[in-house]
Amino acid sequence: MTTQHDIWRGTAPRKDLSLELLNARTGFFKGSKNMDPYSPGFEEYERLRSAFIRDLTLQQFERSVISAEDFRTETALIPKRLIRYWHDPSDLPEDVRVCLKSWDRLGDEGFEFYMFDDSSAAAYIADAYGERERQAFARCSHPAMRCDYLRMCFVLAEGGLYVDADDVLLGDDWKHIFRDGRLKVQPLCYDILAGGMVPADEIWRADLPTDNRIFYINNDPIAAPANHPVLRRALVRATDKLLGEERFPEIQSTTGPGNFTVALAAHARHLELAYLPCDFELLRDWDSIAEMRWDLSYRGDARNWRNVFGC
Repeated sequence: MTTQHDIWRGTAPRKDLSLELLNARTGFFKGSKNMDPYSPGFEEYERLRSAFIRDLTLQQFERSVISAEDFRTETALIPKRLIRYWHDPSDLPEDVRVCLKSWDRLGDEGFEFYMFDDSSAAAYIADAYGERERQAFARCSHPAMRCDYLRMCFVLAEGGLYVDADDVLLGDDWKHIFRDGRLKVQPLCYDILAGGMVPADEIWRADLPTDNRIFYINNDPIAAPANHPVLRRALVRATDKLLGEERFPEIQSTTGPGNFTVALAAHARHLELAYLPCDFELLRDWDSIAEMRWDLSYRGDARNWRNVFGC
């Protein structure tokens, strides 16, 4: 239930670096020409993580696209499974139902549909995972967190396409998502001074100013084959945080886009250092596939996590 317009709140409890260490890690420290700007653990620091995601976005834009045929032969394709979530099926708003129904035509394309609620999600996790994951899900304090956690569990185990319940299907551009076995996710950018999102098409501009902007990865949509390592990293990190000492962990950093961004950044850096091909794709055209509807009734009450957590 987390959306692309979520206000960024960081992805981990803030760790204050000394100016010298921060400058060294970001490559600005005098004499640090040969210093690795992204040393181990960089993904847990907001400024470094944002810079890395920005670099990653430009790299994917500039370099030649990896042949889809390579991934057809080396990895499993993304299965045609559509996963959605609404916490209480007995209280599904009509305007949300309209959003959900917009995807019905994918049934003619051979899709399987999975609609989870709090009860069925808990049952699925208890059956497919262990006690740690069951306890972690039980500690998710809001439907948005439970939705975040379930999507990681299901797509990791089964593969498929997850979309939020407030997403509306537009055209047929979704088909290219399934052409190969790469994870497909959407890059976003939050402008701190403007207090809003940078338009999706501007994120790919090489001359886009980066000051006071946070670059990150959304966890809607998520399209992947089963057992993708980014999902595994994201689920392990979220589980650890939910079972940790923090009494009321923050949604974004624990189960939402912040957690997912940490996982993808760490994985992407691992691939870079190992000279391995990129097994994920940052989507440039999700806005032509689906749009998130803002004018929905539930946004004015406690079902909207922002109204509960003050985000």
